Formats: sequence, structure tokens, C-alpha cells
Amino acid sequence: MRVSQFFISTLKEAPTEAELISHKLMLRAGLIKRLGSGLYTWMPLGLRVLRKIENIVREEMNNSGAIEVLMPTILPAELWQESGRWDVFGPQMLKIKDRHQHDFCFGPTHEEVITDIARREIKSYRQLPLNFYQIQTKFRDEIRPRFGVMRAREFLMKDAYSFHTDEASLLQTYQVMYETYVRIFTRLGLKFRAVAADTGAIGGSGSHEFHVLADSGEDAIAFCPSSDYAANIELASALPSQHKRNAPEGAMQKIATPYKKTCTEVAEFLEIPLQNTVKTLAVKSNDKIFLLLLRGDHQLNELKVRKIPFLSEFQMATEEDILQVTGTVPGYIGPVGLNADICIVADTAVISMSNFVCGANEEGFHLMQVNFDRDLKLPEHVFDIRNVNAGDASPDGKGTLGICRGIEVGHIFQLRTKYSSTMKATFLDEFGQTHPMEMGCYGIGVSRIVAAAIEQNHDERGIVFPLAIAPFQLAIVPIGLHKSIQVKEMTEKLYKQFSIARIEVLLDDRDERPGVMFADMELIGIPHRIVIGERGLKQATIEYQGREDKASQAISIDEIFTFITAKLCIS
Repeated sequence: MRVSQFFISTLKEAPTEAELISHKLMLRAGLIKRLGSGLYTWMPLGLRVLRKIENIVREEMNNSGAIEVLMPTILPAELWQESGRWDVFGPQMLKIKDRHQHDFCFGPTHEEVITDIARREIKSYRQLPLNFYQIQTKFRDEIRPRFGVMRAREFLMKDAYSFHTDEASLLQTYQVMYETYVRIFTRLGLKFRAVAADTGAIGGSGSHEFHVLADSGEDAIAFCPSSDYAANIELASALPSQHKRNAPEGAMQKIATPYKKTCTEVAEFLEIPLQNTVKTLAVKSNDKIFLLLLRGDHQLNELKVRKIPFLSEFQMATEEDILQVTGTVPGYIGPVGLNADICIVADTAVISMSNFVCGANEEGFHLMQVNFDRDLKLPEHVFDIRNVNAGDASPDGKGTLGICRGIEVGHIFQLRTKYSSTMKATFLDEFGQTHPMEMGCYGIGVSRIVAAAIEQNHDERGIVFPLAIAPFQLAIVPIGLHKSIQVKEMTEKLYKQFSIARIEVLLDDRDERPGVMFADMELIGIPHRIVIGERGLKQATIEYQGREDKASQAISIDEIFTFITAKLCIS
């Protein structure tokens, strides 16, 4: 492809609204152009990257035995009402009406549609298992679209749905999809990690997320370097402390801590370790106040709290609620001396603590040397309600945990019969008995992968695309193309030779300064570049530089084709 026959629109500076590096670089490199909030046009360069990712996904899905379909993007409300998700899915669903005032939505996901297909088309166990997939545009009305295509309202997604006679069959396909995803992200050239995850709004009994590792990732991942354990920090289990409580070291004391409301402030003021403090959080559920106890250096895990039956709908208590129940303001509440009818829920790490500091339920004061069984009863309700920390014991018992950041780009679920039971998608077994189909679903954010790849692969000059998804494999930058016959002849010769070899080559045939051409080729992330100039030709050499190389090298003209094909692993 010649630049003169293509379309490249690069910028020296990113628009001010761009925050993440991927958003800035995608706009600067001209991969996308903003149309509206969370809406982007994929420009020619960006579309080439998007299609390469899509093709790899499609190839691996086909190889796995999945069958491609294409479902409508506009979906009738009746299906969503039947599954119970029309209201539950929330304001992310873009709801619309047709001219007859019938309700529809722009599909955010397609469990209902594929289940409707299955119940109409699948009757017998002999037809199962089946796995259907599509690559299609979705729309979710994000409350705050940001970070470019990382969190856009319209996006390209691969979603697959499998149907089975029993759980064993589902688990078999689930494992096939897990392995398929590993191959997909490996082929894409990305550093990634699969982690156990919560099922969220999709539902089901089990799931795994696939994260591209990047410091800018929104998700924290707990992993064990000495084993295969990995989980989203929301799901990672914190093992109960094996430490036994120490004996009280002295009488409980009330001490003034003026204007010190956080555990960190109190620990610094009292010159004690942060882990010797207890934070007390007040929450409200079903019009009742609950107090949650955490070690001062630990963070509340709201997802774990919501899995406690009586706290499934909790929200943080207001200052008025806290004042009414404890008689004090946030920052000074604690579990000592409260009315017996106030329910206290302690994290597993708290009940092994002794001689700790907590709020005194009096503004400006905290209690020191607090101990269970002496100063307050052991809480009846003890749960794992915190985020794990680096250095915690791994739940599999094979070492300690590390924490890294990741960008979720794939998610697989064991749906079981969540949708098939509700929507009556059944089959007849070999004995003529009716059963709901077991289901799985498997998603990949195709357009999100582009941004995630850039977050993981960039430098001060721009994007550093992995070879498999780069818009072009090789850039040819001639110096003096329009002035030197020798440069023009060699450029055309090599361009033709590489093109015949089916190497994706971009020839920068613009009449621009070399610095401009170099900057553009580096910005858009082409992995390999050769420079053809009169000085090199006089020495029978051509300059080569890989995108991540610090310096260029001179390659003999006679060897350049073999050299490049070897770099691209083309025989």
C-alpha cells in the first residue's frame, strides 16, 4: 500500500479530552476519530488492526468447533421481559420504540436471543452440544464514557453461547473455550493472565476473566508467582489468620485524637503500626444499620459483602444514620459499648487481633488496648470481607500473593440453566424426559483489545504493535524519492518484491521531510522499517530498524529481502 493511495491523518498532540495513553495514541495515530460521547469512527489504519484481531478470533473460534451466526442488533423487549432483565439490566440498556410504539433495545448482549433460537430449533439430546458465536456491534449506555474505545458506548464484541445436555458437557466446552482464549491472546502477541472472577450481571455458577497486563489497568489481579492461582481481587479469598490473639497488655484507655478520623491519621498520631487499628464502617440494609470491622490497613471488598445474604442490598450509612445509632460522627465510631441490638460483622483478620485501637463513639476520641472477650464480645458474624494484599497467603496454599493490574478483554461464564429455565429452552433426553439445557457464554471485547494492546505496548515515540495485529508489517521510507532515480528504482523494486511475497508493506511515497516520515511510521507502530537513500545505495546497503530497536543497522541490498522475510518468519 502506498501512502499516497491510502489515508493517514496523524496529530502532533492529542486532544485535551484524551486521558489514557491508548486514547491519546489512537487519536494521534489517526486510528479512530471521535463522533460523539463514547462513539468513534474506525479510520483505515485502525480498521486494519481491528480486522486482524477479528480474523484471529474467528479462526480460533472456528477451530474450536463453534459455529458462526449473526443476530440482530435491535432486540424486542418481550425477550428481555421474559428473562426478567428488562428492568434489572439498568440504564446501560438503550431502550427505543418503533413507529408502532413497541419497545426495543439496542443489544448490549445476546443471551435472550440465542436462547430463543435454541428453544425453537433444538428439540433432542442428539442435537447437543452446540456452540454458536457472532462478532457484532454492541451498545451499552455508559454513564461516563471515557478512555476512548476502552470504555465506549458502542463496541465490537465476539459473543458465543453453548448448549448442553448436562453439566459435564458444559464443563468440557468451558475448558475448550478457556484453551481457545489462551490461543487467541497468545497469537495476538499480548501478555495476559486468566483469573477466576465474579459472574456479575450475566449470572451463572462460575467464570474466568482474561486480562491484558498493563500498569494502567482498571482491575487489580491477585496471583501466586509459584502456582497457577490467579483471581480478580474482588473474588480472591483472604485466608483466615493463623495467629492466636495475645493476652491483654493493659487496661482499655480512651485517648484524645483531635481531628484524626482515618486509621492512617490515628496510627501516625499515636505512633503505632496501621495494622494495630480497626476501622468501623457503618452500612445500611433493609433499614437496619450494620457495623463492619476491618483491620486498619485493609480495604473493604463490597462484592464479598453483597454475598452475605442479609447485606446483599447494602449501602453506606449516612452521617445522620451514624449519629442516631452511635451518637457520634464518622471517623470516631467503634464496636465498644454499643447497644446489643446493633449487628456487627467482622472480617476474619479482625478476630485474631488484640490490644488494638478503634473509635470511642465520641468525637475526637479513640480507644487503645481494646481486646475481645474483655472489652467487647466476639462478633457473631465473621466473614471474609476484605481485598487481599500483596504478601497474603495464596488460597491454594502454594505461596504468597502478588498484585498486578490488568485490562479485562475476555470473560467466560458457566451460565448453567439461568436462562434456559426461565425461557423454557428444553430438550428431550433418550428416555423422552424434558430437561432445561445447560448453557455457557463466552465474550471477547474485540475493539477493546486494540486499546489494551497499546496500553501494554508503547513508548515515548508512539505505538509498538505486536506483529500479528500491526496495520502493516513493514514500512519503506525512501529518502529523496522524487529527486533520485536510483532511490526511486530501488524503492519500486523492493516494494514489488515484498508485495509479491504478500508482506504487508506501507510505502511512504510522500514528498515529506525524513523526520516527518520517520515520526509517523513510529507513531502508528509498524514493527519493521527500511530506509532507502542515496548514501546507502552507494555502499550497496539499506538501513533497517525494528520498532523497538535503539539503533538502525546497514543490510546488504542483496540480503535485505531474505533478512526481512526471516524477521517476519515467512518462508
